[in-house]
Amino acid sequence: MSVVSEKNWDQLEPWLRLFHLPGLGLKRFQLLLEHVGNPDQILNRSLKALLDVVPKTLAVRIAACRHSSSIRESLALTQKWLAEPNHHIVCLDCPGYPESLATIADPPPLLFIEGNPEHLLSPQIAIVGTRSPTPQGKNHAFRLAKALAESGLTVTSGLARGIDGEAHQGAIEGHGVTIAVVATGVDSIYPRSHKKLAESIVDNGVLVSEFPLGTPPRPGHFPRRNRIISGLSHGVLVVEANTKSGSLITARCANEQGREVFAMPGPVNNPCTRGCHSLIRDGATLVENVEHILQELTGPLGCWKPVSQSADNADTNNQESEIEKQVLNAMGFEVCHADEVVLRTRLSSQIVAGLLLDLELNGKIITLPGGFMRVANHSVIYR
Repeated sequence: MSVVSEKNWDQLEPWLRLFHLPGLGLKRFQLLLEHVGNPDQILNRSLKALLDVVPKTLAVRIAACRHSSSIRESLALTQKWLAEPNHHIVCLDCPGYPESLATIADPPPLLFIEGNPEHLLSPQIAIVGTRSPTPQGKNHAFRLAKALAESGLTVTSGLARGIDGEAHQGAIEGHGVTIAVVATGVDSIYPRSHKKLAESIVDNGVLVSEFPLGTPPRPGHFPRRNRIISGLSHGVLVVEANTKSGSLITARCANEQGREVFAMPGPVNNPCTRGCHSLIRDGATLVENVEHILQELTGPLGCWKPVSQSADNADTNNQESEIEKQVLNAMGFEVCHADEVVLRTRLSSQIVAGLLLDLELNGKIITLPGGFMRVANHSVIYR
């Protein structure tokens, strides 16, 4: 894979000079690339020629940017960062730039990467959702990500609290690859509580950003990074999202980019599932288990085939004794206190307590305030 490293700095420097130029936004950067050529050609263009493409004030800045002291400082910091292990930058014209991302309407001109850049070229599925999920939603995201990673897919998300974090953790637990597209500089982890998770992601995949080093979290950056999450992926799965969730922006980007959109349904009285229900009404694929995703991605993934599961990963957790089935049926899918299970099953409290503990350890129920809740469709989700 061809990426830009500290060793071939001369190739990268013109890109970074334009990248750090004040007033040159993404659209004008793309306009210059389309109508003038590569960054080196742009920087060597005469002022008169530049005026045909950009406003005068910006043309003057471009003509003078080789001598800008502030840009020199940014270049020095970037060069120092790039000299560190596992630090890379991929330019839009590099062979190592992900083709799926290059074909979207507004691809980032540069990708700052910490980790193995080759993972960006792997088949990916994005998992996104609310920052404030229910315990069941967290469980769904974790288990689905784990199963997808075990199937050989790379799991991509945004490193946010909630569903994003669970998706990354699930992929790591599944001994797979995970990619975090961040809305800050790759050297500025947000939220700070995810610092250890970010370190694990670097060990098992990639941190990637289109923003300069040192960029802090800003509200407008999160919607921008969502197009990269969907652009890298073959499909986007939304797990719990309200009607104003940023996850719906990712789903909209996926639609515009021709990607598959998946959504998990949930209780109608749960505000966290209303965004998912809205997506399903608009044509998103309803997902209850990982097989629904893999079946839909057969076409986009071409010759890709799932990694076969070992005997050790067989559905042993899904095999329930008759007495476990009795307890699960008695619980239904609402929060249920242990005493209610005793009344409904007529089993002793000791037997019920033991069974509930076993079921929780096997991931078939979760503990919530007021009792326990059965995990919906656990026999399919938990591979």
